[in-house]
Amino acid sequence: MKRATPTIAMTDQLAALSDGVRLRILRILEREELAVGEVAKVVQLPQSTVSRHLKVLSETRWVVKRAEGTATFYRLVQDDLNDAARAIWVAVRDATRHEYGAAAAGVMQEIEDDMQRLASVLAERREDAQAFFGRLAGQWDDVRTELFGTRFAALGLLQMLPRHWTVADLGCGTGNAAELLAPLVQRVVAVDQSTVMLDAARKRMASAGLTNVDFVEGRLEKLPLANSSVDAAVCLLVLHHVESPTGVLREMRRVVRPGGVVMVVDMIEHDRVAYKHAMGHRWLGFSLQGVDVMFSQADLRDPRVLPLPTDTAARGPSLFAATGYK
Repeated sequence: MKRATPTIAMTDQLAALSDGVRLRILRILEREELAVGEVAKVVQLPQSTVSRHLKVLSETRWVVKRAEGTATFYRLVQDDLNDAARAIWVAVRDATRHEYGAAAAGVMQEIEDDMQRLASVLAERREDAQAFFGRLAGQWDDVRTELFGTRFAALGLLQMLPRHWTVADLGCGTGNAAELLAPLVQRVVAVDQSTVMLDAARKRMASAGLTNVDFVEGRLEKLPLANSSVDAAVCLLVLHHVESPTGVLREMRRVVRPGGVVMVVDMIEHDRVAYKHAMGHRWLGFSLQGVDVMFSQADLRDPRVLPLPTDTAARGPSLFAATGYK
């Protein structure tokens, strides 16, 4: 391959590496060749900002670029670096592996988050029916979103819920899940320990013209519902707030009918300690293996725990969905 020309001063190349965002960009471009918009999705910055960083990296010969149709793709290729630049990059890239302390842990978490979003960006690319539409001229996903929004697929799949079901929405909050479920099932029981949240959910249902939602004040650890009274119980982003997640799962099992399903969506284990102080989280997410164990301890059969695809626009930890049956 063609090596970088020696006309770039080493001081300029070192200066280009002094910015944390550019280091993040180089790490992902060493893994994959990406367009500007794809890089912006991974690092969660405006495309104009990413373009400026890529201009610096290109001018200092850290990345190579190529045009394909209307798009420009960037990549860090070690063989295109001169010997000195290659040695510097390898040293900088690997430095975090040998550092310790909270700062290094934060960098490692940032790298992990970037790599998860990179996987999501690449998955979006693979899902395109044709590369022409997905990556270059057609912008098919943008067109589809503009025409139909982003929720039609999930809402369409919800139509598969049995119409005769009664579903308990536990820790319902302001009723966003109940609002989705109510038009599709016979009855929704919205449970929350906060009177303020229940009032907000009532107003939400009234505004939507939904009359098949019952509101019940109560704690998840001791649900004010009869045994075997619902067909399904869902708990969305609530389990990390409770003292005994397994105890809540046992309560969920108690209130569903034989054969009924229990579903939990929550955060995968993370290290964002600030969530405990800022939002009252008792648990910093859960490991997938730990969730599987908790479902088994609650006597829920055939537990299935799967990580959810990462939304490139989301800034929080990754999520999982878990189901089990009574």
